[in-house]
Amino acid sequence: MLQGILDEKRKSLLRELHRQLGELRVLLVRADASDEHQKALARAISQLDELFLLVVVGEFNAGKSAVINALLGEKVLEEGPTPTTSRVELVKYGPERKRTPAGGDFEEIALPLEILREMNVVDTPGTNAVVEGHEALTRDFVPRSELVLFVTSADRPFTESERRFLGTIRDWGKKVVVAVNKIDILEAPGDVEKVVEFVRDKLRELLGLRPEVFGVSARQTWKAKAAGYPADPARNGFGALEAYLSRTLDDVGRLRVKLESPLGIADRAIEVAASGAKLRLAALAEDEAALKQVEGQIVQHVQEVARDLRVRVSEAEKPLLEMQTRGDAFLDRELRLPRALSLLDRERTAALFRQDVMGGMQAGIEKRVDGLADAVAAAEKHLWPGVVARVNERRQTHASRAPGAPLAAPAPDRQRLQQAFARDVARALEGFSPREEPARFARAAQRAAVATLVLLLLAVVGAGVGFVRADTTTTAVAALVVGAIVALAAPLPLPVQRAREKARLGEAASDLRQRLAASLRGGCERELELGHKRVQEAVLPFARFVRGEGERLRAQSQELAGRRRDFDTLRTRIAGLR
Repeated sequence: MLQGILDEKRKSLLRELHRQLGELRVLLVRADASDEHQKALARAISQLDELFLLVVVGEFNAGKSAVINALLGEKVLEEGPTPTTSRVELVKYGPERKRTPAGGDFEEIALPLEILREMNVVDTPGTNAVVEGHEALTRDFVPRSELVLFVTSADRPFTESERRFLGTIRDWGKKVVVAVNKIDILEAPGDVEKVVEFVRDKLRELLGLRPEVFGVSARQTWKAKAAGYPADPARNGFGALEAYLSRTLDDVGRLRVKLESPLGIADRAIEVAASGAKLRLAALAEDEAALKQVEGQIVQHVQEVARDLRVRVSEAEKPLLEMQTRGDAFLDRELRLPRALSLLDRERTAALFRQDVMGGMQAGIEKRVDGLADAVAAAEKHLWPGVVARVNERRQTHASRAPGAPLAAPAPDRQRLQQAFARDVARALEGFSPREEPARFARAAQRAAVATLVLLLLAVVGAGVGFVRADTTTTAVAALVVGAIVALAAPLPLPVQRAREKARLGEAASDLRQRLAASLRGGCERELELGHKRVQEAVLPFARFVRGEGERLRAQSQELAGRRRDFDTLRTRIAGLR
């Protein structure tokens, strides 16, 4: 355990590391980090108080088990030219030699060796083992290590599978040392240094790694230890590897590596979470652009439809213009002296006025208003597909995180539109009754006809009286002529009424047209605004999600950056341990 090498200062550092890793773990949950990184961080936290863990990895037949046997000075693990390790073997201290299955693909090997009092050693299946699951098993165990000893073979150093696997180790931020095993097979002078330099260069060029690289011969080392004499340092660098491990794994060095190990996992988790947040923020930027496009599409739609509806509103005025034209012709025809007697029949006059003047006006307005309702419904129906497609396309990029169901276009409510416009027309025509107007006109025409006939009768009677009193025939004739002229020259009520009715009809038609146009324009604006709001309300849940996600992810990115700075500070403090 670590307690034996922890003074108060080091305990304080360990507590701070625990705290910050715990807070990062909570942050990763909020950031929807992958299970892999969350579990790796959880394991790293739990292992802070455990023994140092040295994990040995590499391709099968690279001699991993032989290297471990040479390090321990005991032939603990099976060696061979085929994949001999099919599980993770944890070698730890125990008072007696014992192998214990630890469940699944794990096995514990206990040995009474002093070196194992300070650390556990793990042998893993080959990274290129043909046995299914071996590589995954090894990849799963690497994040638990404090130090990774990577073993490659001098006869095939730095293969492609090794490059890929070392990339994984690098991504986890693990401290690595590399052993190029089987250098005893190299015969030409200088070949060992060439192979070691080749591996060192490839690590630097392809992976950006600069670990310590040692050329070793586990077989020669084991033979020398078994015979009781040291291996030849001129031909075998195993002693240099052991010296490096001893320096690295002294009390302070082991503590430093152990405390730094979870920082690598933390860095990797922060990097992945920050990259994920960055990608999602980029997607949200596209969402925001799409929502602006939708809003612009709606505004453009309203403007285009408004122009079309203005033309249709003008068309709705035509029945009133036609009524005025028919009314003028009707008045010219009916309010004349020859029709005076027929005008005395009010029912007939009212019926004619209703038929010849008012007939078709109401139906004409209703027809055009129905067309207006159809145009508004068709325009809104035309708007929805583009909006629905754009929003749902963006929703799919967020999978199940976006709230609610995918957007769907509602069916246009044509009946409601017709009723709404009918109310607009009723308000515009308020005070003008197509039923009462014919009766009013018939009464006025009857009065004018009666007055005209009475006036003519009085003129004729007056002329007749003058004729009776006249002394001569010439004088009588003159009196009759004068009386008729006076009667005909007088302003008769029928022509006066005709002029009045024309003026009244013109004013009424003009007023009705203005009121109708104003009412229908207002109705169109209202319906376009309602349609606009319906689209906005349908898009609103997604818009709120985008806005909320953006705020959350920006805050999360700032918090992750802060955590990175905190861990850099911790890393500096750990590096300063003495």
